[in-house]
Amino acid sequence: MSMLTPPGMGGKYRITGDAYPRMRRPRNRRKIVGAAIAAVTALTLAGWGTVQLIDVFAGDEKKPGANTRTAAGCEAVPVVSAVPPAPKPAQITVNVYNATPRGGLAKAAADELRKRGFVIGKVGNAPVAYDKKVPGTGVLLGAPKAYGGSFRVLATQLRGSQLKTDARETADIDLILGTAFTTLDTKRDADAALASLAKPTPRPSCKT
Repeated sequence: MSMLTPPGMGGKYRITGDAYPRMRRPRNRRKIVGAAIAAVTALTLAGWGTVQLIDVFAGDEKKPGANTRTAAGCEAVPVVSAVPPAPKPAQITVNVYNATPRGGLAKAAADELRKRGFVIGKVGNAPVAYDKKVPGTGVLLGAPKAYGGSFRVLATQLRGSQLKTDARETADIDLILGTAFTTLDTKRDADAALASLAKPTPRPSCKT
């Protein structure tokens, strides 16, 4: 009997040789343990990845002082446009010319503009270059610097008028009445338009 044979056991239970038999775990149990470890690892990695994505998309909002931006990439901070103050009607000299075949329109328009505070210069028929050649309500003609203020003020009296410049160096403006002209805008509408010039509307700014 071998020394490895337990006492009282023999026959087919007899152990021969000088080494213990190798005991192995069932293979099914090893597979189950391995699958469980793999599942835990996968869940851990998935959760970590989700946290990272959240940090990426929400990181800017969490930072102190981060700017809120619109879909167009502009800061949603209203900034008043730097527009110079508009001149008063009393600071603008207007020459009124009639480019229509109807008589008396230039004088009637000039008288109304005078009542509204404008300084009236020349009044009469339009120059040959414009006589019966203005299809709209009218044309405002002046020096390029008139775009900075005088044009904006006089345009409140006649909506739809065209703006043009010439080579003059004086500050006066020509109002040339076109064939579609009937009368100036009502004083109520003109006053409302003038008031809006003094209150620029804030607009979003974009930083590049």
